[in-house]
Order: sequence, then C-alpha cells, then structure tokens
Amino acid sequence: MKKILFTGLFATALIFACFAGKPHMVVFYNLENLFDTINDPDTWDEEFLPDGARKWNTYKYNSKLANIDRVLFDIASIDREFPAVIGVSEIENRTVLEDLIAQAKLSHGNYRIVHYDSPDRRGVDCAFLYRPDVFKLEGSEAIKFNMPGMPNFYTRDFVTMWGTIEDEPFFFLVSHWPSRLGGKEASSPKREAAAAQCRAIADSVRKANPATKVVIMGDLNDDATDKSVVEVLGAKAKIKQLADGDMYNPFIDVLKAGYGTLAYQDAWNLFDNIIISDNLATGSTGELKIKKADGAKFYGNIFTRPYMIQKEGQYKGYPLRTFVGTNFQNGFSDHFPVYIYIAK
Repeated sequence: MKKILFTGLFATALIFACFAGKPHMVVFYNLENLFDTINDPDTWDEEFLPDGARKWNTYKYNSKLANIDRVLFDIASIDREFPAVIGVSEIENRTVLEDLIAQAKLSHGNYRIVHYDSPDRRGVDCAFLYRPDVFKLEGSEAIKFNMPGMPNFYTRDFVTMWGTIEDEPFFFLVSHWPSRLGGKEASSPKREAAAAQCRAIADSVRKANPATKVVIMGDLNDDATDKSVVEVLGAKAKIKQLADGDMYNPFIDVLKAGYGTLAYQDAWNLFDNIIISDNLATGSTGELKIKKADGAKFYGNIFTRPYMIQKEGQYKGYPLRTFVGTNFQNGFSDHFPVYIYIAK
C-alpha cells in the first residue's frame, strides 16, 4: 500500500484570530454521504433513512456531524486559523451544511454557504463553505455537467463562485466527476468530458479577466496522473513548466511520491485534487500565490490524524469511514481531505 501523508502539528490550545500576512488555507473534503434523516421523494436517499438499509437515525447523523467538525477544526489548528474556503462533496442538501457550520467548533469560523441542488439521482451535491471576512463573494452559479451523446446522463453539478481575496479576483470551482462504475477504462470518457468542461470554464474566466486566479477542486474519481487530469484538463506537475493560461496540479508530485487520499483493494489513490491557474502558481498577476507549508516538501497537502484511520480488521490502515457495508463504524469519511496555502 502507498504511504499516508501526515501534515501539520496537533494543537492543544487554539486562538483564532486574523493576522496580517498570514497564509490562507483552501481545503477540499469529500464528506462521504452526509445525508439527513428525512426522506426526499425526488431522490434515491432511502438507504439513509431510519427504516433504510443503514438504519440512519438522529444519533448516527449527529455523530457524523461531530466527527467532521473535529476534522475541520483540527485542520484549522495547524495555523490557528480557519480555512478561507472549504469545498465539499457528497452532501445531500443545504440543511446538512447549515447543521455542520453550526457545530460547536466550526461555528467559530463564521462560515457562509454556496450550494445548489443538483440532478444527481442519489441527491448528493457539491458546495462551498467560505469565510466572508477573507473571501468577498460577488456571485455564484451551478453549471450542469454535459456528457456528449448522453443527454439523459445526470450527475453532480459544477458549483462555482467568484469574488476577491485581499482585493485580488478569484474564481473557485468544486466538482465530483463521474464514478468508475463499469470499470476505469469504460467510464473514462465521462471523466474526460468533465475535465474538458472544467478547462473550458477556466479558460472563459481567464479570457474575461486574465488577472483572475482560478482554483478547481474536487473528487475527480481519477488520479492526479490520469489522462483526464493531465491531458484533457492540462494540469502540469511543475511550476517552471507553466506558460500563460496553463493549470498547475500540486498533487501530481504527492501521488508520485506514494501518497494517497483513499484506499481500494490494498492500493492507494489520490482522487482529491486542488488545481490552480498559472498566475496563482507563479504570482504573475497580483501578489497572492501558492505557498508551501513551513518545512513541507510539496505544495499539495493531505490531512490525516491517527483517529481518522481504521485500526483493525479487513480495512486496517484505510480511512475510517462511516460504514463498512451496513455496519456503522462511527467514522469520518472514506477520503482524507486535501489543502493548499495561498499567501503574499
């Protein structure tokens, strides 16, 4: 199995305050089926109901919220500063996000929500949490996924938002690309279509304003080195290779070094990526640019703690997830979160 990347220091006492010149953290986290307990007749959410296969109830839901709250708070503990932007996937609706940002620890981040209901059959969506004192929201939009030749194929929307950080223009996109159902190769055209659409969106944003710094994040259901990411989206591994209009993926080097964010059949994948435009990688426009954590080898970071890892059984060493089959594990997610820093 690939290695697990441990980052940051565990803080026992936290003081949350904004300091001039401090870096801003941007996070992505697949929350693994964060459903409420209420039936939505328009989606396939039956397994996450009290009488469903998983016996999903108020206790389990509240435990899941508290567990995610713990992870996000511990991410914040690295710098004693809540992340500026958190992209999430696999959430059922706005209500679960409202419940999440009201949790005991995360409530101190004063987060706001950007969310749209998507046409996914199971009703799971992508969304953003953002700190309005750091990211000044100007607008947002959900963009439908378009699979050429398959007009009736429905999946998660691309959720976008734009505004400023320290008076510099930013555009964020979070997505959850189509799964590998049917096999990696057979399903690859769907993820390649998602990659092409992400690239087209980024290019249109940069064409309208070349100074805008673009951040594309999400669970891509492909590794950082797969065709959809490297060839179609055009994400490059090295900042020095970038030309005007290119995209940089700091997680390519992380994957090549043997680290991953999820495990399957005793192998690690890195599906969770944060990919940025060349001007954010190089600082060619404005002053904000990507930054390594103090002492870090990579620009991309995977957040793990021992409590987030399965300690025994068939999945020992894997992320400690909420369920194995229908057996409640009271875990966190089957993915580890990822993050980057941006700073002057």
